[in-house]
Amino acid sequence: MASRRSITFILLTFVVGLNLRPAMSSVAPLLTRLQETAGLSASAAGLLTTLPVLFLGLSAPFAPTLAKYIGSERALSASLILLATALVIRVLPLPGVLFIGSAMAGAAIGVGGTLLPALVKRELPHSADLLTGFYTMALCFGGALGAGLSVPLTQLLGSWQMSLMSWSLLALFALLVWHLKMPHTSRTAAPSHINSGLFRLLKQPLTWHVMLFMGIQSSMAYIVFGWLPTLLVYRGYNEADAGWTMAVSIMCQLASALSAPWLARMGRDQRPALLLVLLSTALGLWMLLIAPLAWKWAGAALLGIGQGGSFSLALSLLVLRTATSRLAGQLSGLVQGGGYTLAAIGPFGVGLLLQAGAGTEHIAWLLIALIILCSGFALLAGRNYRLDDQSGDLVVLRATQHGLFGK
Repeated sequence: MASRRSITFILLTFVVGLNLRPAMSSVAPLLTRLQETAGLSASAAGLLTTLPVLFLGLSAPFAPTLAKYIGSERALSASLILLATALVIRVLPLPGVLFIGSAMAGAAIGVGGTLLPALVKRELPHSADLLTGFYTMALCFGGALGAGLSVPLTQLLGSWQMSLMSWSLLALFALLVWHLKMPHTSRTAAPSHINSGLFRLLKQPLTWHVMLFMGIQSSMAYIVFGWLPTLLVYRGYNEADAGWTMAVSIMCQLASALSAPWLARMGRDQRPALLLVLLSTALGLWMLLIAPLAWKWAGAALLGIGQGGSFSLALSLLVLRTATSRLAGQLSGLVQGGGYTLAAIGPFGVGLLLQAGAGTEHIAWLLIALIILCSGFALLAGRNYRLDDQSGDLVVLRATQHGLFGK
């Protein structure tokens, strides 16, 4: 039976996770409006969708160091403060603040998103992959709220600025709840080899396999967050319908985000589950951007199922491929840092392609080609190996779902 501390932590994980996507998904349905009212070109709009992802990647590797000095719990509080501040700053009537605030929001999400998998590994080590699925479901739900409510909030509050700023209230609520109920653990000095440990991780091919899988599947996700409504508008949708189509897709991520880690546990390793969710993503993109418009709801559902499962499994790999919470934190920082920095190329690249006159069908086939490439890294990252340094040296051991059975 779960303890009261465990239940409280699970609920806190959900509340914090809700805040790690609306800052990005709430912009996408308003992007066409922003281009008109703020005079943004397609490349500038691409930069706006790219900055949060880029700074998410750049900030993630610093999260373990920040946690070392002030503790993981306080570091997560600091990320929520930065997020709430960024959401207010980016809509102020000052030149450049839309881009500066977006970058700040990405940095806050990068720190928070990196710390949570390590905290999950520490608090519930034997169910870390399943709880990661629950946390991913919170991310997807937050993303769906941002996408679906963005246009209605603009109509209700009278401006896109107030709509985007309103998400700071959710961040402040999460900060209050986390501050009052966060787990308290005595903080000991981090090992002196923490920095050298990062370099040791980079020497392991397994780290790169997980990082590249994370990066490519995340690029797909942030292209959808940043550009799917705009691409659907180009296909003939109105602004509200495009936003709700993305919201439905993100809502479909909830089920797969929660169920994918369970599915992955049914086999000897995660490779079948990874390939299944990537296939679903590819089919969803084809239905939405190439197939007749009548297939849009099936496409939205398949895209959501694929992307929710892909991201949930990518985060699960951070805890499944490490033996300790400290290694999970280091791997999380490296993989999310490198992966999201790579992912930032995607939204900006789509902006450049659109400005160059590329059609939605050409963009769709390019994304499907990237998914095929991602499948190759999924086959490598999905094998049952685990990083372990308890012997003093960083080694890769072959593992079962619940224990090691040899090198």
